[in-house]
Amino acid sequence: ITTRLVGSEMCIRDRISISLIKRIIGGLALGIILGLLVPKASGIALFGSVFVGALKAIAPLLVFVLVISSLCHSGKSHGGVIKTVIILYMFSTILASVIAVFTSKLFPVTLTLTEGIEEMSSPGSIGDVFNSLLMNIVENPITSLTKANYVGILAWAVVIGIACRHAKESTKDMLVDISNGLSKVVTWIINFAPFGIMGLVFDTVSNNGMSVFKEYGKLLMLLVGTMLFIYFVTVSYTHLRAHETRSNL
Repeated sequence: ITTRLVGSEMCIRDRISISLIKRIIGGLALGIILGLLVPKASGIALFGSVFVGALKAIAPLLVFVLVISSLCHSGKSHGGVIKTVIILYMFSTILASVIAVFTSKLFPVTLTLTEGIEEMSSPGSIGDVFNSLLMNIVENPITSLTKANYVGILAWAVVIGIACRHAKESTKDMLVDISNGLSKVVTWIINFAPFGIMGLVFDTVSNNGMSVFKEYGKLLMLLVGTMLFIYFVTVSYTHLRAHETRSNL
């Protein structure tokens, strides 16, 4: 009887469970409907603010712990892998920057923002850029986490991770447990995405109307097209590097 009950419960869960993509689409549609029907119900927008705030809060800590945990477990034999990862990261970053500038000039998109953009002073010279970069790298790690300064987060995580290579196995296992726990928290937040999307879409529709989707639709098509192009080029380059590595072996 117990086996039958467990089997029935699993079947019911499989039938009731809905994929995250479908739930997000449902939240998107619900946000549009609520934004048109009850635009003054500002409390619905709180779901979007909570969702975005939670992602911003957990992401820096997750990156920090994951990088430390990965580097402290990597030995000398992983040097080639780390070198390949760094090369691919630099290649994809430079490629993404070039393609983003090119597509933005070729297909300009104008967006209507709900809040004014603060004026920012551009750097006067290359020296100012490098000075700002170095100051971000050596910024206090706690301050980097609170400000989401990912340059400082990555720099300190790499240094701490390399320094912890000779730590006790219990310490390394603790870092793995913490990283797994943070990954679980991220999973919980992502499962809240349909409600967050609903709140964000409601806020956009209630303030700007349906016409805003024409602008965001163009932007979305541009972003998706650029991402797909970069993805295919990066994948091709990755396969080429893997083939060269196998040939050398």
